[in-house]
Amino acid sequence: MDDTSPFFQLVNIAARVWGTFRQSLTATIGLSAVILLILTAIFAPYLAPYDPVEQELTRRTELPSADHLLGTDRLGRDILSRIIVGTRLSLTMAVVAVAIGTTSGVTAGLVSGYAGGIVDNVLMRLVDILLAFPLYILAIAIMAILGPSLVNMMIAVGISSFPRFARLSRGEVRRLISLEYIEACRALGIPTVRVLFHHILPNIANPVVVLATLRLGTAVLVESSLSFLGLGPPPPTPTWGLMVSDGLNVMRRAPFVSVFPGLAIMLLVLSFNLLGDGLRDALDPRTRD
Repeated sequence: MDDTSPFFQLVNIAARVWGTFRQSLTATIGLSAVILLILTAIFAPYLAPYDPVEQELTRRTELPSADHLLGTDRLGRDILSRIIVGTRLSLTMAVVAVAIGTTSGVTAGLVSGYAGGIVDNVLMRLVDILLAFPLYILAIAIMAILGPSLVNMMIAVGISSFPRFARLSRGEVRRLISLEYIEACRALGIPTVRVLFHHILPNIANPVVVLATLRLGTAVLVESSLSFLGLGPPPPTPTWGLMVSDGLNVMRRAPFVSVFPGLAIMLLVLSFNLLGDGLRDALDPRTRD
């Protein structure tokens, strides 16, 4: 078998990842937690014991009990059910937003790094402008323009992630185009699109995958923050940030209303970070012996 074939490369990468995860307890915990949360999101309608938006005003802010394992919020809604259903929303938003940022950022980085000259200058100055804004300020500004909704939140978080992927991709491309095999491809007259997507893109995939995994946790935090501020999907959509915000009014007598969704946010972000660290150790040659 040709050891340069895509299949062989995928097998080699999978073997490295498997070996790293077998030796790293934290990476294994992160992967297991992410898988568990994905399964929770997939089967959320079947796992939730109650309707997440059904109100029972006679049972407001009840303490955790056999009937409501995590208690009820200030409108009598089951907190556990809202967290379970909210898992699907948070994961969907994070994956779509990071996909938007990855696709647009990597494409811009490929074009900028390969073309050079004025194209590189224009694209990188755009990236510099976006990087000049703090992440949350940029996301809030975009949401203020687009309006509060789940789709607009995905777009806002995706645009906020764009400059990181563009800078990373551009730097990797500038490093690769000076190598002999890329110069040979250009000298042979191989079309630019083929050089970019067949020869360069596979060789920058590892750091991009690692960054995308780490950005998933950041996307969850940004989504939760926007929902907390009222810029996310409107009530009664069970988003974790909105649940934390709703619990502020009853924090003194029923702190669990905000604490439990806050713990869910922490668990999801921590899981993605642990998984990303494991992938970095497996895919980044600078961290391997």
